[in-house]
Amino acid sequence: MYMGIDPGRDKCGVAVLTAAGEIKFQRVVPTEELDGVIKNLAAELKIISVILGDGTTHKAAAQKISAAGLKFQLVDEKHTTEEARREFWKKNPPRGWRKFLPTSMQVPPEPVDAIVAEILVRRFLNTLNTRREL
Repeated sequence: MYMGIDPGRDKCGVAVLTAAGEIKFQRVVPTEELDGVIKNLAAELKIISVILGDGTTHKAAAQKISAAGLKFQLVDEKHTTEEARREFWKKNPPRGWRKFLPTSMQVPPEPVDAIVAEILVRRFLNTLNTRREL
């Protein structure tokens, strides 16, 4: 299992995926609760590694990950928010009058940080698979 974390000042996206890409956990959590979430998920699931976005407050999150006894890999967060918004609208197509507006002009009605965490893990897994193919 791989845990992805999109760190932020107020909230963090957390997702746990299998090596095959199946989502086992996905949630947005308050930043002050991140250490507890990391410890609980590490105890409940067999986390191989944590994939941490290199953006806002990643150093504070890295300390919490290390304190839980887990290893982490930094992954480039560039354009993950835009990608997460597109993914949100794929999973939750607009309804009513909103379906007539391009989704690129709409902001999702809820935070997409957990989807960003999923994307970070998928990027890491793609990198691993690419290396294996070489």
